[in-house]
Amino acid sequence: QVQLQESGPGLVKPWQTLSLTCTVSGASMSAGLYYWGWIRQPPGKDLEWMGVVSYSGSTYYSPSLKSRMSIFRDLPKNQFTLQLLSVAPEDTALYYCAEAKRLMLGATEKTLYDYWGQGTQVIVSS
Repeated sequence: QVQLQESGPGLVKPWQTLSLTCTVSGASMSAGLYYWGWIRQPPGKDLEWMGVVSYSGSTYYSPSLKSRMSIFRDLPKNQFTLQLLSVAPEDTALYYCAEAKRLMLGATEKTLYDYWGQGTQVIVSS
């Protein structure tokens, strides 16, 4: 049973860097041609697709976040990490990590993904 688990700080100050890690268990990230991504949901708003990293290390980001985010994977650790620079209160959201067998730019529908984490709440506040 593959499971994804997000981890990271629940509270971040404005202008700091947010770093969230997703740990994949139950299968090796090196075992297939997968894509791993991050989706977030600000309070009272719709899900927002942030970006993905592929099995080969290629990255695809939302145009609105591209300038300050990066995703990288650590295959030996079976993890992938989101870094978001210069966070603001608008970055307060529930952050999800997800895995898919195909590249789906902009996809936020949970059923399109093979696996989806439980989510981790991040609050940006001084």
